[in-house]
Amino acid sequence: MENVIFRDAKYNDLPKIIEIYNSTVASRMVTADTEPVSVKDRLGWFNEHSAETRPLWVITKDEKIAGWLSFQSFYGRPAYQATAEISIYLDEAFRGQGLGRSALSKAIESAPELGIKTILGFIFHHNRPSLKLFEAFGFETWAHLPRIAELDGVERDLDILGKRIS
Repeated sequence: MENVIFRDAKYNDLPKIIEIYNSTVASRMVTADTEPVSVKDRLGWFNEHSAETRPLWVITKDEKIAGWLSFQSFYGRPAYQATAEISIYLDEAFRGQGLGRSALSKAIESAPELGIKTILGFIFHHNRPSLKLFEAFGFETWAHLPRIAELDGVERDLDILGKRIS
């Protein structure tokens, strides 16, 4: 995709990262947070990322921050070091332009150099667009957790999609 750059996030990107994240809270489709979060709330999360093994990338298009992608350790135990969960969030103004596809492609392509052999996506079962995106890249449903979340009084299912990279 033209004019799209993935770069390591810097601390001064965090307010925009949080703004993009918070823009998804009200939809009840993407995150289990039910209220917006603050930069302070997410500082620990930000600091857990490492450019070498668990990066947090800002996605820019035409020099504007269009979204972000993060790799997070799965389950926090050493035996799972080669497994990572990914999250992709896009600014509303950039959705529907193929950036999700670019981000997922970049994640898969970069996984081996990050020491990642398995990528997981945790996606609400009612979030059909995200499920379709991951399935288009060969992710399979490895777990279906029925009624595990409650959003505004509605119980929601969570799917865990996985893909073995190497």
